[in-house]
Amino acid sequence: MKHGTLRLTSLLGALVLAGCASVAPDGLRSAVDSHTAARLPAGSSLPPPEGSDTAEQQQATRTQIAQWLSQPVDADTAVRIALLRNPGLQTQLAQLARQDAQRAQSLTLFNPTLTLGRFVNGHEREIERQLSFNLVQIITLPWRSRWQGWQLEQATLTAAQQVLLHAADTRRAWLRAVAAQQSLQASERMHEAAAVGGELARRMALVGNFSKRDQAQELRVQHDAAAQLARARLTAALEREQLARLMGLWGAQADFVLPAQLPALPPANALHTGADAEATALHERLDVRALRRDLDTSAERSGFTRVGALFGDIGASYSRNTSTDRATRHDEVTRGWELDIPLPLFDWGGAAAAGTRAQLQHSSALLRDAALRARSEARTSWLRYRTTWDLAQQQRTEVLPLAQQMQEEAVYRYNGMFISTWQLLAQARSTAQAVTTATDAQRDFWLADVDLQLALYSTSPGAAAAAPASSTAASTESPAQGH
Repeated sequence: MKHGTLRLTSLLGALVLAGCASVAPDGLRSAVDSHTAARLPAGSSLPPPEGSDTAEQQQATRTQIAQWLSQPVDADTAVRIALLRNPGLQTQLAQLARQDAQRAQSLTLFNPTLTLGRFVNGHEREIERQLSFNLVQIITLPWRSRWQGWQLEQATLTAAQQVLLHAADTRRAWLRAVAAQQSLQASERMHEAAAVGGELARRMALVGNFSKRDQAQELRVQHDAAAQLARARLTAALEREQLARLMGLWGAQADFVLPAQLPALPPANALHTGADAEATALHERLDVRALRRDLDTSAERSGFTRVGALFGDIGASYSRNTSTDRATRHDEVTRGWELDIPLPLFDWGGAAAAGTRAQLQHSSALLRDAALRARSEARTSWLRYRTTWDLAQQQRTEVLPLAQQMQEEAVYRYNGMFISTWQLLAQARSTAQAVTTATDAQRDFWLADVDLQLALYSTSPGAAAAAPASSTAASTESPAQGH
């Protein structure tokens, strides 16, 4: 009997150790990094869990950020800083760590219940000892471990989408801020030309060489240029503030310097081709992969739902009771085991099975919808990417050189006294406007490039894919708890 008791104790100890799932010490940052590293700038890293890094590591991070900010901040540097500093992204990564802790908790076996009792009558004293545990939870541990692993993989893919979306938002904000800065410089040149024309018109009107109508016309142009300059200054300030917020900067750190110009357009032979855009999106996009994993989990769980609803409360217990005759001091020991089996008199698991079928249909529909959306977004994003490149290339190689040629020709004709000062100033304003238009076209191409990368490799451009509610709800419920 002692050997049997030892064997039972050893078995229970092994099951308890098997059910103690561990929590990732880095909050699954490394798992997220495996999905995002190829799509982020070289040298990018995610912030460690709060409180896990030492004072030396924190100081090294601050020194690195200060070094980056001491130079003009390019797009890659802005993304690196945003990944380290933005509190919103850190909140999402902390949520992933919480889900990992919930997974570990759900895979940890319930503690066995020890029941002790002491009963006394006139001539007898009885001591009861009973050890009980949930049998179904132990039996289904391997399946639940696999399901929870799939669900955590899905949560990791969702967190990876958030990281890539934040990087894309930061890159967009950087492009808009640099473009707004360039447009502001062009607006300043337009305002300078308009101000010169207005001042000259005022002086010529004073000596009677300019009509009131012509003077009013030049003053109107000057006021329009002043209003456009004010709007350009506001746009540049707002875009810069948006970039600083996404990078998690404030105070003196927000006074960073941006490059003077946007990146040059890539050559035609370096452009992405749209031949395999749909296939790439279906195979690589993280939101499609997450929904595919959700469907796999729902499909495998469906076979256990009805069984869990019927027999999820099966329990086993081992008892050792001692009865002592108080007069003779004679002990009688009773040993044995009990098995608690619920009787399916009222609930045969039909509702649970119907809910599982509906959940499976829901997951399947979500996957089909995501695949359809991925195909469409891959096509439309590539078309926008290619069209904006054509427009930007036209502005850079044809329209802008033509405007500059007209400006040079106006200067020659003015020097030869073939055109008036007003015509020269009007041409200067027109050239500045052409520079602004070319800058906007160049910005639009790079924004389309960001959207194309998202559409092919991450998620819907500009919007986070909603995590399926089914997985969140199912992750905290095991078959042993389903009834």
